[in-house]
Amino acid sequence: MTGTRILTGAAIVTVLALSTAFAQQAQTQRVAGTIEGVDGRTLVVKQRQGDPVKVNVTDNVAVYGVVNATLADIKPGSFIGVGAMPQPDGSQKAIQVMIFSEQQRGTGEGHRPWTQPGSTMTNATVDQTVGSVDGQVVMVKYKDGEKKVIVPPSATIRAYVIGNKDELKPGAAILITAAAKKPDGSLETNRVNVGRGGIVP
Repeated sequence: MTGTRILTGAAIVTVLALSTAFAQQAQTQRVAGTIEGVDGRTLVVKQRQGDPVKVNVTDNVAVYGVVNATLADIKPGSFIGVGAMPQPDGSQKAIQVMIFSEQQRGTGEGHRPWTQPGSTMTNATVDQTVGSVDGQVVMVKYKDGEKKVIVPPSATIRAYVIGNKDELKPGAAILITAAAKKPDGSLETNRVNVGRGGIVP
C-alpha cells in the first residue's frame, strides 16, 4: 500500500512538473512589428499581425541589430541558425540563415521543427563549407549530431550584430521572440532584435 502511495505521489509530482513547464512555455508571446512610441522603458509596438501592444524592456535589455550578410560570412567556426526544408537525401535546403554574434554562441543549439510546415531549424557550429552545383554546402555540428546544409542562391542570409538601446525608437522594425507575460497581463523582454537598413527581422 505504501509503495502504491509513493508511486501515485511520484506520478502527481511528474504531472505537476510537466504542467508547470508547459505553463512556463505558454507564458511568452512573439512580438513582431514597428515601434510607434517609447515611454521610458515601455515600447508601443504596432504588430504586423494583431493589435498594438506595449512591451516593457528590462534595465539590462540586450539589443541586436539584424543586417544583411553573404555566403562569404558563413565561415568555419561560425555559429548559425538555419531554417530549412529537409531533402530526400537527408540534407537540409536552407530558406534562411542567421549568423549569430559571438556573444550568442550556443543559443538554441540543436535540431527541431521550424515555423513553416515540414521545415526545420538547426542552430549549430559550421564545421566546413564547400561549393557545389546546387549552392554552397555547409556541414554543421551540434551537441547531438550534425547536418549537411545546402545554401542555394535564393536563401536569405542575415547576421546579428551588437546593438544598443538608442535603436529602440519610433519607426524601428523589431522582433521579440519571447516576451514574458507578467501576472498583470503586461509584457516584458530582455532581448530585442532591430532591423537595420530597411530589414524587417
